[in-house]
Amino acid sequence: MPVRTNPTARQLRFGAELRKLRERAGLTSTEASRLLGIKQAQVSNMETGRLAVSADRVRTMACQYDCPDKDLVEAIAGMTGERKRGWWEEYREILPSRLLDLAELEHHGTALRTAHTSGIPGLLQTLDHAREVFRQVVPELSPPELEHRASFRIKRQAVLFRKDTVSYRAVIHEAALHMRFGGRDVARQQLKHLLKMSEHPNISLHVVPFAAGGYPGAGQPIYYVHGPVQELDTVQLDQSHGIVLLDAAAQLDKYRRIFDRLTALSLIELESRTLIHDIVRTM
Repeated sequence: MPVRTNPTARQLRFGAELRKLRERAGLTSTEASRLLGIKQAQVSNMETGRLAVSADRVRTMACQYDCPDKDLVEAIAGMTGERKRGWWEEYREILPSRLLDLAELEHHGTALRTAHTSGIPGLLQTLDHAREVFRQVVPELSPPELEHRASFRIKRQAVLFRKDTVSYRAVIHEAALHMRFGGRDVARQQLKHLLKMSEHPNISLHVVPFAAGGYPGAGQPIYYVHGPVQELDTVQLDQSHGIVLLDAAAQLDKYRRIFDRLTALSLIELESRTLIHDIVRTM
């Protein structure tokens, strides 16, 4: 089987999980290769996401590594198989690969949580709002680039309406609701869209009011994507230099705690909707 030259973030994560299984067993890659009856280079390529692995091979490796966590093993096995071409692949030569990785991550997520301070979450944005957000990118995007990014963001929203419903919880600070990207009309339509989206049973919207005071994670958008088991969760952070994906156990635990605290500080859904209605009326 040919070795991949540019594995996706999901393929890299799969390889990293294989490496963790081996390391928990206290084995070096050389020892693992002898145990599995394969070359050390194959072990290395599998653990870097460069070589495809079957679900049965994953189960065999887990057995050889004495891994007792059957749920984790099956979740990792579920990441195998020939990668199907997702809708995001049409943007492969157009947008940064990290954006495509994000769409693939959402596609495989079992639940989504996000927290924003000064902006509206991408999956809840209108097209006009998204365009205005991308007009603020530095360096400035060309008109075609801007439209590609805006259309990509809107297409990502389909994940909220798929047949196998995924729950989506958004925590938005009140400050973000007063930001007028594109002016008054665009801002009003965006808030009305938030209210409409919050009516869907799988979408919950909570607002952290100014009165809540300080809170953890202030100023940084946080996106938490749940995997089939907790060990396969992922945190996505937006940085000025691009998207960062985190999956270390300590990092996942940290952001779960942040979300729990933010949720405790936020208004319940009905109160959040009422606050948004009040802001729309005063615009």
